Amino acid sequence: MRSLDLARAACERHHPGLLKALAEEPLTTREAAGSPVIDIFRAHGGPALLVPTRYGGLGVHALEAVQVTRAIGALSPSLAAGATMHNFTVAMLFQLAERLGAATAEQTEVLYRIAPERMLLASGWAEGRTEQNILAPTVVATPTEGGFLVNGAKKPCSLSGSMDLLTASAFLPDENGNPQLVILLVPAKAPGVSLHPFWGTGVLAAAQSDEVRLEDVFVPEHQVIRSTPEDPGRLDDLQTAAFVWFELLVTSAYVGVAATLTERVLERRRGSVSDRAALAVQLESAVALTEGMARAVDDGAAGDDAVAAVLVTRFAVQKALAAVSDLAVELLGGIAFIESPDIAYLSSAVRPLAFHPPSRTSTTEALVEYFAGGPLLLS
Repeated sequence: MRSLDLARAACERHHPGLLKALAEEPLTTREAAGSPVIDIFRAHGGPALLVPTRYGGLGVHALEAVQVTRAIGALSPSLAAGATMHNFTVAMLFQLAERLGAATAEQTEVLYRIAPERMLLASGWAEGRTEQNILAPTVVATPTEGGFLVNGAKKPCSLSGSMDLLTASAFLPDENGNPQLVILLVPAKAPGVSLHPFWGTGVLAAAQSDEVRLEDVFVPEHQVIRSTPEDPGRLDDLQTAAFVWFELLVTSAYVGVAATLTERVLERRRGSVSDRAALAVQLESAVALTEGMARAVDDGAAGDDAVAAVLVTRFAVQKALAAVSDLAVELLGGIAFIESPDIAYLSSAVRPLAFHPPSRTSTTEALVEYFAGGPLLLS
């Protein structure tokens, strides 16, 4: 399938041998709890994809990041979901680094370690809560001598079993006593960080999406990223950029899953030519939407316009992929469904796109107001 071949070529350029190594495991093994896919991803340089070259990374642009994510999703939906959490967090941190004229030495050291040490970053924000902004804080930070004690939990937290660093947001008082959004950098092995079972379904089980609890975890002041009087809007801008990256990459992951189903229909020449054409057109529309949004990001799209555009992309693709999955399963037929668990699994693995925040219903009022010429006010 042409668009999937292009995605595979992009993945091979940046992570040589990754797809081959993944394909050596049966789908049921790749997607099960305890799967080796995250270790395979790390071994093939996956964590470096969006790290800028001057920090030792690959520094790819959004378009190729979308293609790489699609190729991974076609082989391992779980890995694509986990890689999305790492990659959008990396994109956020390094965009922030470009604006940080005075990053602490410790923060700078972390940034330089991510690519060469193949560190994996997990997100401790509100991803997984369908009615909540993905960047809303899920932990509480209390001032203490030399830093803060952090308490709270993130569930689900993808990459929970493999993460090297947990990033979390919190509100802390600024110099005037007003609540200020900050970013906390929490080493995964810090005292007080613990993992607990949470993910109860076999779908996307290999993403390691269990619960991470933080109980009186000490985070020193130098591991807290704040706004500054000279740049008071930098974390607000960062939230917007991170939101766009997350929605774009997670959507692309599920496009890859649907692409595998579509490719199987085309390879087996199932259904009529008209049926196959209708299926491929719907899938390619999803590819075009995500790649078009990626090009807009590469061209500098930002602010409310970028957020609205990525939500339009995500919700349109979400609807298209449900139709692609339904038609592909129908065309592949009952015998194919019975003979292997792959088709049932892949059709199920398309659906969680609807569960990532924000939900379609929670954004309707804000989007209608924006389309009518007003501001975009997401809660």
